[in-house]
Amino acid sequence: MNNIATILILLAVVTALAQVTDRIHIPYPILLVLAGIGIGFIPGLPALVVDPEVVFLIFLPPVLYAAAWNTSWPDFKQSIRPISLLSIGCVLFTMVIVAFAAHQFIPDFGWLESFVLGAIVSPPDAVAATAATKGLKVPKRIITILEGESLVNDATGLIAYRYAITATASGTFIFWLAGINFFYVAVLGITLGLAVGYIFFWIHKITPNNATTDTTFTLLAPYAAYLVAEEFQASGVLAVVTAGLFLSPRASEVFSNQTRIQAIAVWDTIIFILNGVIFILIGLQLPIILGHITSNSIGTLFWYGAIVSLATIMARILWVYPGLTYQGG
Repeated sequence: MNNIATILILLAVVTALAQVTDRIHIPYPILLVLAGIGIGFIPGLPALVVDPEVVFLIFLPPVLYAAAWNTSWPDFKQSIRPISLLSIGCVLFTMVIVAFAAHQFIPDFGWLESFVLGAIVSPPDAVAATAATKGLKVPKRIITILEGESLVNDATGLIAYRYAITATASGTFIFWLAGINFFYVAVLGITLGLAVGYIFFWIHKITPNNATTDTTFTLLAPYAAYLVAEEFQASGVLAVVTAGLFLSPRASEVFSNQTRIQAIAVWDTIIFILNGVIFILIGLQLPIILGHITSNSIGTLFWYGAIVSLATIMARILWVYPGLTYQGG
């Protein structure tokens, strides 16, 4: 009952803060994270411990699927080179720079632990990037590249994180084997995403038009793609993105106007709730994390955070020009 009450309170806070951001023009994710931090420090509030695997399963597939669905495939294809440079090259480059900075400036941080930290912070968040540029006069091509990058960079970051954790646990890291596994995970994830996308396209084609059931199938598609890919040890992120990119341009072939109107309304509401809750949950974790850190002062932790943040920003600045100065082929 306590968890249900907490969820309801969070939903109320998310809705209220959405109204506030429309008036004060602060990026929505930033305000939500700050609100989560503030809520987490309220005395007597029960600690809300979140299982990362549950978060990935519940929040990640629909958010990525919605982003892929709203991405223009022609624009994505035209900007595939800068998107690839940013979503793969920039993420790995940032991971290395952050690992170097962490190893040099944070005491008792070995190389393997530093690479784990680099893998965590290297992929920029899709929702935050889009929200931060909302209302700004940013060229459409830049928006396309940022949104396209956000669809793929999570896969790079998660794969890098997985191998960094494995290397930390085993104490060894074989570069060529990690490279082979990276391509295996990525290619198989894309292949399975296409397969799931085609299956759902076929289901929509052979079933009668029904706005309710068709909308329900759109909700099932990202979870199906993610779970199938994860079952085969492939990239669930790339599978979801691929399924969304495959089905989106074919929506007019299988959906009636009524279905599209209903599906858009349902998805807008769901994504609003999921994004809001996840950003508040991020903020809520800070008091729990600080409670487990007793060897360093708050000032020292802020200093370490500033170092990692500066390394992340500088790495992206150094890398961003080759990703943005070339369009198409």
